[in-house]
Amino acid sequence: MKHTNATTYNIKALIKGDELAQKAVYDAFAPKMLAACQNFISDKTMAEEAMNNGFVKVFFNIKKYKNEGSFEGWIRKIMIRESLSYLRKKKFLIASQSDIILEQQKTYQKPVEEVSEIQRLVMQLPLEFKLVFNLYAVEGYSHTEISELLNIPEATSKTRLFRARKLLKEQLQTLKKAHGRF
Repeated sequence: MKHTNATTYNIKALIKGDELAQKAVYDAFAPKMLAACQNFISDKTMAEEAMNNGFVKVFFNIKKYKNEGSFEGWIRKIMIRESLSYLRKKKFLIASQSDIILEQQKTYQKPVEEVSEIQRLVMQLPLEFKLVFNLYAVEGYSHTEISELLNIPEATSKTRLFRARKLLKEQLQTLKKAHGRF
């Protein structure tokens, strides 16, 4: 969302605590932010909870927004951090590389649209791999930023990305053999 008078108005109104402005911002950004949260949290109800917690932080910290960069990007960063925080609180996030467990490949019953199939494969990655893959490939974070967000060494971030890509490639090859796709 570009800096328009409406966005500026909404930000000014948000700073004043205007509930209608909060609802307008929520309505405008909730679908995209839910998708961002679901990149990290597979369960929709849990992703919605993280998103709602993120919006509370957006509205509480709106004075910290400096009108530098996009407002949507600022909100998205809060949502990503809130999703990671949510996983930590729920003890789903394990930062130790020694705790990584490779899931066995699953058999696939029926072919579906390629994009949704790839998204499904990404969501089935072990959590540690999925987090790094989404932060790097989808959100555009560097390994340095990922290591700070997840509190892991940068080398661990690179290793997890490598292993995520390797698993995805293997799963895609399995699909290709089974269904003649990809």
